[in-house]
Amino acid sequence: MPGIHVRDLSNETVQALKRRARAHHRSVQGEVREILVEAARAAPPEGGYPPIQLCHVDIGGNHFWTREDIYGDDGR
Repeated sequence: MPGIHVRDLSNETVQALKRRARAHHRSVQGEVREILVEAARAAPPEGGYPPIQLCHVDIGGNHFWTREDIYGDDGR
């Protein structure tokens, strides 16, 4: 099975991984493996996500919504 080697982790990161591993009753290697498996499962599917289809509902007003009104994310 292929493996990876991660270098240059900060001491804070290593200590946090140890605490997390202890909390889940795993070795640090097992905890890192589980973190990577979960991250890989969350990756976008091959070819990306399909486009989102939206439909417009007329609410009887003439208000135009901005991205900020809808998302509140300053365009990020």
